[in-house]
Formats: sequence, C-alpha cells, structure tokens
Amino acid sequence: MEAERVAVVLTGVGKRYDIVSAFAQHAYTIAADPSPLAPARYAADLRVTPPRVDDPAYVPFLEELVEQHGVRAVVPLTDLDIEVLARAERLPAFVPSGDVARATYDKFETHELLLSKGLPSPPTVLPGEEPESFPVMVKPRRGSGARSIHPAADRDEMEFFIRYVKEPVMVQRLMGGDEFSVDILGDLGGRCLNAIPRTMIESRGGESIKGKVIHDEELIELGRAVGEALGVRGPCTIQAFRDPEIGLGITDVNTRFGGAFPGPMYAALPGRTYPELIVRMARGETIEPHVGEFRHGHTFTRWYWQLELDERLEPTGRDIVAGGPRPPR
Repeated sequence: MEAERVAVVLTGVGKRYDIVSAFAQHAYTIAADPSPLAPARYAADLRVTPPRVDDPAYVPFLEELVEQHGVRAVVPLTDLDIEVLARAERLPAFVPSGDVARATYDKFETHELLLSKGLPSPPTVLPGEEPESFPVMVKPRRGSGARSIHPAADRDEMEFFIRYVKEPVMVQRLMGGDEFSVDILGDLGGRCLNAIPRTMIESRGGESIKGKVIHDEELIELGRAVGEALGVRGPCTIQAFRDPEIGLGITDVNTRFGGAFPGPMYAALPGRTYPELIVRMARGETIEPHVGEFRHGHTFTRWYWQLELDERLEPTGRDIVAGGPRPPR
C-alpha cells in the first residue's frame, strides 16, 4: 500500500534548491519565499509569496496554507523565522521551543545556554570584559554566513574591531585545531535520531562547499548530547573545533539544515535521509533513534547552477547545456 503523500511547507527557501528537491521526492512541497527570484521556489510543487517575517500577517498566511493544503510539517530553511514558528501554536513546525530558538539566534546567549547544560563552549565575553587570553575572534552576536567576523591578535586589535563592527558583538577565544560540523535530526519529543559529523575542508561565505563525512564517536556523542539537551525538534547543525589545548568547543548552533546539506544526505542509509524522516514523522510515524548509523568516508564538493525564467517569471525549461549539467565522467 502506497504511503500517504503529505504536504510540507518550507519557508525562506532562497537558493536551497537541493533541500526543496529532496523534500519534493517524498511530499507535496510548498516553497514560501517573499522573493519571486528565489531559485529554490521552482523545485517545489507549489510556490507562494508570504509577507515578510516581521509582518504581523506572516503567521496567519502560513496558518491559512496549513488549513488549505492539509500541511503536516513546516520547516524553516533560514534563521529568520525559527522563533516566530516556534511560538505559533497552530503551526506544525519542526523547530525547538521558543526559548531555545531565541537563544540560538544570539551567539552569546547560545554560549551561555551551552554552558548551563554542561556542554563545551569556548571562553567568551562581551565588550568591556577581559578575555582569558589572546588571540580572539570578534564576531556579531546575530547573523550567519561568517559576516563581519574578525580575528584579533591582541587587545588593541580587539578594541578596534569592536568599534569597527556596527552591531552588537562578542569576543570569543580563537580556536585552533580542525573545524567540524555535526548535522543532527530530532523527533518531536526532542530525542536525537541521528548525528552525522563532517569535516570542513573549504567554506565560502560561512557555508561549507567541500567536506568529508566521518565516523567520529566523540563528535557523534556531542551531537546527540546537544540535540537532547536543547530539545531539538527537526534539523540542527552544530559547528565545533577540536582545539589542541582545550579540546572540543562548540562555536555555533543552528536549529535548521546546514549549508552542507548534501553531506548528511549522501551519508544516510536507505530510507533514512532527514527529509524522508521528517515526512514520515509528519505522517505520524514513530522513528526509532539510530545515532551513529550512516555511511562515512565520502567527500562532497558543491557547485552552482541556474534557471531561466520568462517574462512572467515562469521557468522556460531551457538550460545553457542541453539536457542540464553534464553527468560526472
């Protein structure tokens, strides 16, 4: 008997064509983005243009979509509306609690939340407080994409960058050693279903474009611990360094899919990709945790493609290469 095809809303889809395409294989997918030129809208079964996230009409718009299409899951693809969705009681959103969503949108609050849960976070202070040591990173408390992050070798450089960055910042130990990400998925009860670590070979604008999935027990356990301590419901990506002096330290927690979405997709065993599991949970299935069960050792390297739209902003179906991108040889 064929499984029920449920409807899923993905918000703030932007250029995440890969994520929307993956959901569209398993669910009736509705892409919500205020920009008519967001390319990922065109991977969905239905594309809609919601109000801006800060508009009071945003949540009612989504509630109407849920009612009209029988939507069983709302999944944000950016940081901007996670807390909004978490506090909207009538939306079946795969997000953590409103308090966790608020805290993880502010990197200093994230640091304090991690420490309160007994989880490792590098020494971090606010401007006007003395860091434990130098060098440090001066970084905005909010935002993504590695924007306005500056290393500072000493106090003079630190104070310069605090003045230079025109938004609230924090000062964090500059971590040495290798950087990793762990992509996790939690069920609606906050249980961690899986935690898949990967290396950060190269990133661009804060988004990993080359990496390798690894089976590292310490990182797997770190992912599980973070997911369950924070009650993560849905996807979450944790960034951490393994510093030669202080060991593991978590530098960011994003309660959404990470930029290197292909990593956990390739790593998942059949039937266990994160989009598939979200759709199955949306149907009401109970998924048993399978933390640490995934393929590893493969490397992903990402590239870019494009769509042509006609004068009505509808896809023409044409491509610059006949038949689309050339298959690997």
